[in-house]
Amino acid sequence: MSYYKIENLEQYFKHYNKSIREPRKFWGKIAEENFTWYQQWEKVVDFNMADAEVKWFTEAKVNITKNCIDRHLSKRGEKTAIIFEPNNPSEDAIHITYNELYERVSKMANVLREQGVAKGDRVCIYLPMIPELAVAVLACARIGAIHSVIFAGFSASAVSARINDCECKMVITSDGGYRGNKTIDLKGIVDEALESCPSVSKVLVVKRTETEIKMQEGRDIWLQPLLDAALDYNVAEIMDAEDPLFILYTSGSTGKPKGMVHTTAGYMVYTAYTFKNVFSHEENDIFWCTADIGWITGHSYILYGPLLNGGTTVIFEGVPSYPDFSRFWDIIEKHKITQFYTAPTAIRSLAKESLDYIQKYPLKSLKVIGSVGEPINEEAWHWFNDHVGDKRCPVVDTWWQTETGGIMISPIAFVTPTKPTYATLPLPGIQPVLMDDKRNEIEGNQVVGSLCIKFPWPGIARTIWNDHDRYKKTYFSAFPGKYFTGDGALRDEVGYYRITGRVDDVVIVSGHNLGTAPIEDAINEHPAVAESAIVGFPHEIKGNALYGYVILKETGEVRNKENLAKEINQYIADHIGPIAKLDKIQFVSGLPKTRSGKIMRRILRKIAEGDFSNFGDTSTLLNPEVVEDIMNERIS
Repeated sequence: MSYYKIENLEQYFKHYNKSIREPRKFWGKIAEENFTWYQQWEKVVDFNMADAEVKWFTEAKVNITKNCIDRHLSKRGEKTAIIFEPNNPSEDAIHITYNELYERVSKMANVLREQGVAKGDRVCIYLPMIPELAVAVLACARIGAIHSVIFAGFSASAVSARINDCECKMVITSDGGYRGNKTIDLKGIVDEALESCPSVSKVLVVKRTETEIKMQEGRDIWLQPLLDAALDYNVAEIMDAEDPLFILYTSGSTGKPKGMVHTTAGYMVYTAYTFKNVFSHEENDIFWCTADIGWITGHSYILYGPLLNGGTTVIFEGVPSYPDFSRFWDIIEKHKITQFYTAPTAIRSLAKESLDYIQKYPLKSLKVIGSVGEPINEEAWHWFNDHVGDKRCPVVDTWWQTETGGIMISPIAFVTPTKPTYATLPLPGIQPVLMDDKRNEIEGNQVVGSLCIKFPWPGIARTIWNDHDRYKKTYFSAFPGKYFTGDGALRDEVGYYRITGRVDDVVIVSGHNLGTAPIEDAINEHPAVAESAIVGFPHEIKGNALYGYVILKETGEVRNKENLAKEINQYIADHIGPIAKLDKIQFVSGLPKTRSGKIMRRILRKIAEGDFSNFGDTSTLLNPEVVEDIMNERIS
């Protein structure tokens, strides 16, 4: 019996129970039957949750790109691996076969080696959503270099912080990028970032926008001539199962971003397995995930998951609103997309536009539609189901995180009965538990608690780069012996899970996890600002938006609040990126604090939401009078 593909609900329960009772046998069989290995493992899993130590497939030898590319060449060499859909609809799409992908990745891998990149070196990739981004990621994996992709919407200081944290040796970027009707100066951002990055010795530059840029002699090199001169075959590096594959930075609720480390074999097995099952992937499907490869969704479900299954995956450079709001539907029709995976933010923004944009497209090729990035609200779920899925495509509302590597709780298309706003059931191998405030497991159904996972799964991040103590403290200390997701959840009468949102100070805005602490740090850099506090509040398009409470150094009337608010948002854009800008900024005389000096953020959240009904226990408030002032001047 193969465990790789679940065909019906009865089989789901059979596989799930097997994965809980005999996890080693379950994952061992999947790994053995579906992947190419240089050497088998000694142990399927070895772990100590108390110390946050997890290893999968110990002593096994493998290369993920052999599994993504080489092993498909004999049967699928002429099959399309990647479809590139450019920002401008009048520019031709590019179809890259598995044979062509092998040649492109081989050339890029040879270029990296010639430029001095070796196994274990870190390479920063700061590129728009173009084929070179996928090729650069896979080329790093092929030679055993650790890729660190940075979303090409981050500012220079955010880029330099990430480069410095893991001491990248090289940056791969482009002259610029297209995003709707804008051209973004990516090379200029990299130049500014590298003013404070001593570890970077080379910058490879892709030509995309043909804009005028500065090239620093001895450091910056145009990529294309190097590729033209490179050999088109390459022998993949033999990697240990636990060798790091990539570092991906995620916002922390405190301090600097966390460099989550994912290793090779476990991540490979888990992303391939979850992709195959959640989306019910079949041989001739055309899969489109609209995320950016700069996020974990893009790593796992634009690149690795589809390619490990020999699938065809779409890379889209543009935005859903350019040249108009029919762009997504036009692409689905053009490429006959079968699975469409996007974020609630995109769904909500498209739902508020005229139905004329979508109704002229039949969208008959679609089989499965999915949602990712944050819990989807009921109204958006129904719009997505009715108008995109035509009430015939299962909606897979997926819950997972950068740290988990792959989807954890989700309907399986054509298997799990769906329920609006519910992520439904855990995938095989995932053992969720709800915990109460006293750190006890909550038994039974129709309960609410903090969502933890009590047994490791292959895709779990292994550590935070160079800071295992922080990893242990962040994820394994709140509920000892368990991985704490940071999310709250409820379990309904049949055991379905619904994610209720973050329980710490991370706000999900348009699907991006934004830590409030780094944003507050950026605001506090402004010379006029004494202190600030950021909270999320519900937003009909973004899911959540950011509300800032700002205390100024000079008390008294602020002459031009509008200009000051613009300046503060510019500071945020410069330090973190435009995605972290505040929707509302309220200038206040003080913040509600406990006697120990802690800001009572739950009060600020409720005020931002316009809910003044019940602030809970305020007996520890040092300055209750300030709450009244903030309520009276709330920005509606």
